[in-house]
Amino acid sequence: MNPRSDHDDTLDLLVVGAGPTGIALGARCREAGLSVLLVDKGPVTANLLQFPRYMTFFTTRDRLEIPDVPFASPDDKPDLRQALVYYRAVVDRYRIPVAPHEEVVEARRGEGGFHVVTRRWDGERTRRARAVAIATGYFGNPRRLGVPGEEAPWVHSRYREPYRHHGERVVLVGGGNSACEAALELWRNGAAAVTIVVRGAELKPSVKYWVKPDVENRIAEGSIEALYESEVEAFGERVVRARTAEGPRELPADAAYVLIGYDTDAALLERCGVEVDPETLVPAFDEGSCETNVPGLYVAGAVQSGRDTGRIFIDNSRNHAARIVRHLLEERLGRERPALRKASAD
Repeated sequence: MNPRSDHDDTLDLLVVGAGPTGIALGARCREAGLSVLLVDKGPVTANLLQFPRYMTFFTTRDRLEIPDVPFASPDDKPDLRQALVYYRAVVDRYRIPVAPHEEVVEARRGEGGFHVVTRRWDGERTRRARAVAIATGYFGNPRRLGVPGEEAPWVHSRYREPYRHHGERVVLVGGGNSACEAALELWRNGAAAVTIVVRGAELKPSVKYWVKPDVENRIAEGSIEALYESEVEAFGERVVRARTAEGPRELPADAAYVLIGYDTDAALLERCGVEVDPETLVPAFDEGSCETNVPGLYVAGAVQSGRDTGRIFIDNSRNHAARIVRHLLEERLGRERPALRKASAD
């Protein structure tokens, strides 16, 4: 099918990503009276939907809030379901336009702004926008070990919940929050055996302060096995082959989870003309405005962090939306920032 072009309207800002950062950008644009559209290859809050089903946020609810929309929750640290309800309520309150299940292929500067090529089930289309903000996060790109057998159907890159593994032997690869929390959930919900394969000499210092002693105590008592200074060499027929400090081990496994972190989508940035450091995957951008080396193209949220995805979270990137919209108004569109309109305004 040939791409079709929609020239009826040129958006003030097209946002790539409909997660918390993209939603914050949409809300800020609506407040300022700018036309905006969030385009996401999945549904609204697609990345959050991939989080562990019973996850509790490390961050308190007040630091997850979109300005002017209180995060009403009885818990100081909300769980995943509460966050999903909250962010979707923000979309509804601000009437933020969203194009779900539509993947952005590239955004290139052209006459009058950007030509944004997208792909969905019925083919490609081209959207037009005066500016583009990439807020894709990193959860869509799990890191892989690159070892034989990793594509087997019993080897997973995301952990959701423990109940499917009752009575099973599960091997977890990684020494951070994801692996530790999964190990505790699996052990407490009837997994027959839980083993963590950790590359370093100990669990990561960044493991949540209430999780770390819990998992270390379970390891000390023998409820959970931890193999430190170890690496997986291959996944065989329901077995994980590892090189450990004591020599090679074969770990019988009904399921395995590779939980070693995520990388941002550097390929999309480069297709849009953004300069990306080949080592760190950090894009070239201005801290004050979040604008990249491509005039009018911005990066927001965790996509700014490159490989160091533990540096930027929802709570410490909340000001990115305000920076981008302010710069867009004053520099790119040549307007003074108007008084913010109420959330219910059209």
